[in-house]
Amino acid sequence: MTFLSGPLPRIIAHRGLATEAPENTLLAFLHALSAGATHLETDVHASADGVAVVSHDPDLSRVAGRSVRVEQLTMAELRRIDLGHGQTFCSLAEALDAFPEARFNIDIKDERSALPAARAILDAHAVDRVLITSFDEKRRKATTDALPGVASSASVTRFLPAILAAKLGITALARRSLRGLVAVQIPERRGPLRLVTRHTVRVLHEAGVEVHVWTVNDPTQMIRLLDLGVDGLVTDRCDILKTLVTAGN
Repeated sequence: MTFLSGPLPRIIAHRGLATEAPENTLLAFLHALSAGATHLETDVHASADGVAVVSHDPDLSRVAGRSVRVEQLTMAELRRIDLGHGQTFCSLAEALDAFPEARFNIDIKDERSALPAARAILDAHAVDRVLITSFDEKRRKATTDALPGVASSASVTRFLPAILAAKLGITALARRSLRGLVAVQIPERRGPLRLVTRHTVRVLHEAGVEVHVWTVNDPTQMIRLLDLGVDGLVTDRCDILKTLVTAGN
């Protein structure tokens, strides 16, 4: 099994399936896989004691109502935080161990978490079933350098010249900008600029990468984007996307 093995489209569960579970928890990941997700999207920060923690936000205010940052607490302290539904914070290592067959799309959220995330992936022998991404190229590269052969998607600085090349139809430039990457993961639009069109998807495919669009929760939008030829959708509602994909086959 590799990260991009299996039939299209990729059903990428954004922070798991959080309709009946707190986001980015073991229960949310279990619900997502049970609903038909092919991949789990998650995020990592580093705890005070240098553990890669599964968390989107840098602090606990939104998910736990506490004015404290992830980096200020140890992993043991984070495990004592009640997130609801019997869930608490988990480490990346625990998530990889709990779902040994699952493929994880991992967003490196801060520089301190790059090497702890890499260590967790290596210890779990999970290099083949993860993809590393980050908006920041330095964070992305710090992680991938420690994980030879790991799949990775484009940071902002890697993607910008590629989308310009795709808009202009210059496949060779797009391919050069995305060398060593397997995917671009992007919103459909950025401000007034529409990034995902049939033309840009075709050129990015010619450049050798898959196109994953985030975060898509509306069924009509899901169908329209899949019709454009995108390879995967990052969604809060993997259950809805799975139903649509099944009905279309």
